[in-house]
Amino acid sequence: MSPAGKLFAAAALIEGVTWAGLLVGMLLKRGLELTDLGVRIFGPLHGIAFLFYVAICLYAWIKLRWPLWAMLVALVAAVPPLVTVPLEMWFRRIGLLSARDGSAP
Repeated sequence: MSPAGKLFAAAALIEGVTWAGLLVGMLLKRGLELTDLGVRIFGPLHGIAFLFYVAICLYAWIKLRWPLWAMLVALVAAVPPLVTVPLEMWFRRIGLLSARDGSAP
């Protein structure tokens, strides 16, 4: 896996973990009406992680010479909860996280 691929994998995991934290926080706040601490912590963290993931998707698209469809799928995957992690696993399996011929590592 290329350095850009590793960065994408890390961004996808971080985005997924913060999504999960935010979902738990929303359950605690709205579902169980216990505390809003999870939302107050994971809301901003997920916002930052989302923006980081989007930036890394664009970086990987350029650096790894992804086809347009791959970049669009990666961006859309950030919207529904917890989709970035299986997407990263699929991209790894089909070779999109490795340097392609003629691309910088």
